[in-house]
Amino acid sequence: MKELLLKRKSKFIQYLIATCMFIVDHFARMVLFALILGAIEKGDVKNYKYVVILTVIFVIYSPLNFLISRLLRIGYMRDTILDVRKQAFDKIINLSFKQYSQKSKEIYISNLINDINTFENKFFISLLNFLINVGMFFLSLIALVYLDYKLAICMTISSLLLFVMANFFTKKSTSLEQELSSTNETFTTDVSNTFNGIEILKLNNIEDKFLLKAMKSIDRVEKKKYAANVFSELQRNVIRIFAYLIMVFVLFYLSKSMNQGMGLGVATFLFQLSSSMSMFLISAFPTWNQCKASMSIYEKIAIPEDDIESESLGNKEFLFDTKIEVKNMTFSYDNKTIFKDASFMIEKGKKYLIKGVSGAGKSTLMNLLAMIYDNYEGMIQVDGVDYKEISEKSFNENVAFIYQDVFLFEDSIRNNITLYKDIDEKYIDYAVKVCGLDAVISDKANGIEERLTENGKNLSGGQRQRISIARAIAKNSQILFVDEGTSSLNEELGKEIEKVFLELDNTVIAISHRFYEGVTDCYDYVLELKNGHIHKYPAKDYFDEVITC
Repeated sequence: MKELLLKRKSKFIQYLIATCMFIVDHFARMVLFALILGAIEKGDVKNYKYVVILTVIFVIYSPLNFLISRLLRIGYMRDTILDVRKQAFDKIINLSFKQYSQKSKEIYISNLINDINTFENKFFISLLNFLINVGMFFLSLIALVYLDYKLAICMTISSLLLFVMANFFTKKSTSLEQELSSTNETFTTDVSNTFNGIEILKLNNIEDKFLLKAMKSIDRVEKKKYAANVFSELQRNVIRIFAYLIMVFVLFYLSKSMNQGMGLGVATFLFQLSSSMSMFLISAFPTWNQCKASMSIYEKIAIPEDDIESESLGNKEFLFDTKIEVKNMTFSYDNKTIFKDASFMIEKGKKYLIKGVSGAGKSTLMNLLAMIYDNYEGMIQVDGVDYKEISEKSFNENVAFIYQDVFLFEDSIRNNITLYKDIDEKYIDYAVKVCGLDAVISDKANGIEERLTENGKNLSGGQRQRISIARAIAKNSQILFVDEGTSSLNEELGKEIEKVFLELDNTVIAISHRFYEGVTDCYDYVLELKNGHIHKYPAKDYFDEVITC
């Protein structure tokens, strides 16, 4: 948090100056009020004129002071919140796939929206109020020491007691804010799931059930908000009661002093100083607790955890010249063994088709070969280098993925193919041509620069898939992972695309339920998954046997 606040030191100094302007304004009000009462007590016309002039000056000064203070603060607050948003987004975007998949995407959305809004709405308000209250406390203490050191000593002791009392509430305040954040995450996930499946809900007439579930989620969020607000108000009231008792003591003390000759103006000013010390502490401690609770939200959404940083230790470059070798690999998921003591080899430039019944682990094997899972026993090596020693960034730069579910950005066709990278035009043209996209692009008013709507909704399913395939081919990666890449295409186009995969120089590792006669049997090898074991067969032998059977 210190690094965040001091990132722009000059603007932070401006923010502190703006805070001091509030303090000066409030102190000026106290002095002016004391002078007015003093003038009333003395009944001197000259004194009245002097106070009236000061009042007019203050009436002009106060709104100007507020405006200047606001302008000094607002730029710093805006830039700092922007930094928080960037840090939160960077934390999510830089997670490995394994780390990212530990939570649902709705939780990350909640972090970027709900938590940052909570931080924005509460942190700077709390920080400003805390600085003002602490500043007024110390300014009042200095003035009180100068005017009445005995009263100053009593108020200092009282303030220490208030400090101890406020610390008692800190841990609970932070805990309630964290619980509210977690409840917001759950609520966002529930609502997102409902909207994603709205068609199914309507077709099966079960909207009411999900509406009830949504109402329960909303109720949980509101209860957490209520608990946090009630506790915050509770701590304020407990401290306020104690502060009022202190002020009763101060009134008795000042009454006695006035009987001994103290003027009304001075007594009023001393009472305001004493009241400020107590009342500002009443506000300071809860706002500091709120600041600390907001800091915990910031650390949660923007600061990488130590265990997450330590998970990606690989720093070697991915160099694939000859082979990827799997040795005695065993992998379990949810206490179920998926693969047991598997060993096989992937040769550079060869084409591999993963086959097996539903649930055999086809996607799991692809994820293991794609460095998405690393909690396996045994070893996976590329040209003798352990997968776990390889940089995830380096690996991802050299591989491409084609999935059944396609995601397209709300941007041009070109940017959806290149993914905003500087790719040679000849690779783009080749990818467009072999994927059958040239006809699609020629029909668009802006050609390859045609802008797509959200997730390519202005395209057919086959056209969206073709862009996804062109994206992978244009990358010209060493390994192409294809998970049901032609499933949404018609048979003719699917067959043509499969031919493209097989004609590439890249190593291809694919999963497909389809069989295109004269094409699918042109893979080099089939990796068949059966009962936790992986069997490797030449593709022609495998399909000859299947067709014969």
